[in-house]
Amino acid sequence: MPTPTPTPTPASDATSDTSKAGPSGHTPPRDFQQLEAWLNQRRVTEIECLVPDLTGVARGKILPRSKFTQDRGMRLPESILGLTVTGNWPDDARLAELISDTDRDMHLVPDPATVRPVPWAADPTAQVIHDCHFHDGREVDYAPRNVLKRVLRLYEQRGWEPVVAPEIEFYLVARNTDPDQPLRPPLGRSGRAETSRQHYSIDAVNEFDPLFEDIYDYCEAMGLDVDTLIHEVGAGQMEINFLHGHALDLADKVFLFKRTLREAALRHGMYATFMAKPMAGEPGSAMHLHQSVVDRATRANLFSRPDGSPAPAFRHYIGGLQKYVPLGMALFAPYVNSYRRLAGGDAAPTNIEWGSDNRTVGIRVPQASPANRRVENRVVGADANPYVALAATLACGYLGMVERIEALPEMRERAQGQGRAAALAQSLSEAVRLLDDAPELTQLLGRRFCGIYTAVKTREHAEFMQVISPWEREHLLQHV
Repeated sequence: MPTPTPTPTPASDATSDTSKAGPSGHTPPRDFQQLEAWLNQRRVTEIECLVPDLTGVARGKILPRSKFTQDRGMRLPESILGLTVTGNWPDDARLAELISDTDRDMHLVPDPATVRPVPWAADPTAQVIHDCHFHDGREVDYAPRNVLKRVLRLYEQRGWEPVVAPEIEFYLVARNTDPDQPLRPPLGRSGRAETSRQHYSIDAVNEFDPLFEDIYDYCEAMGLDVDTLIHEVGAGQMEINFLHGHALDLADKVFLFKRTLREAALRHGMYATFMAKPMAGEPGSAMHLHQSVVDRATRANLFSRPDGSPAPAFRHYIGGLQKYVPLGMALFAPYVNSYRRLAGGDAAPTNIEWGSDNRTVGIRVPQASPANRRVENRVVGADANPYVALAATLACGYLGMVERIEALPEMRERAQGQGRAAALAQSLSEAVRLLDDAPELTQLLGRRFCGIYTAVKTREHAEFMQVISPWEREHLLQHV
């Protein structure tokens, strides 16, 4: 896969990249005055006020421009941050200690730097991501965007700053309104669907040229700074790479890209899905996270010594990933479907080994110059909430650097079946139990966030266990 090179030139602000225009030329407003000027210039009449929930779904309201300007924020019940992917509320006694039982309002404050046009809207419309606060101004500590900010502040306190570059895989599939029917690849320009794997095929990508032209136009209008588009291994499976940058800014861009891609696909008569394993017999979809850490003052890559050799921080960061990623698997593989991707075979990692330019390991070190030395977490699924996944992987690396955890020796051969590192969870229920018993991660990410998150995932798993699958009906109905 292409590997974006995160050179050590991230945003200078620790919580939001508002200091300069990105490669696309998108210059985000820095304050509400600039935000109003931005809206006036584009004659915006409606605002989509967005809040990412635990699942990564965009919650919020659509407001007329006048009301958005007058109120400068809105209110939503805090329960939206604790909903399962099916829209239910966990029935967990522990929640009484973690969240108000009166379902109080959260005050939502727009982040001016996140404003983007909605290029597919009929009328001039903008979308703005909001941060969640309590009535006294404190951050809602279990809101995913605030969880990532919490981790970034820990880096800032030590004079560090992470640089990240996500690569996210997805499938294009034919419209399917019956969930009992398997998904199938969509028809391309030729009128035929893919029937074989077309890894890196240019012609296979060109089958969907009209769709991708819209996607690139939308992304350019929104300043999402997407880099490379390739065809992945699976039938109808694609990958988009993002240019490197500040972690919060990249989480926002992935969040916005997901809803952009789904909208564009619908307009071309197909679905786009970020399910980790949407089709049996096809590879799963990942969200590979490239990451390095620079010194905030000097902008030097902390993973490299002045002579270009790997620094202790490099080994410690990998050591932190090796120790804590297995404990945080529920954050990287958040659904029952996520573990179908990790069930072996294909290109999904089933280990937490590390190696240079080795795609059979969970932690890959791409070939790069000393200034661009970085690690790639290949464990994360495309279905993960980008805010949660980035917060969790950066927390694991942070703990490794702070605790000076030594990495295992490099894996220089094929890693499958080696089993030197901690095994990865094989199911959501197992992953939730591990996260429930991971005090170091819980402390960094927030006790209430982790408590609510595990309650949500426990409820989702319980709901899944009430569903009888076609496999069970086919093989057990008359045979047992």
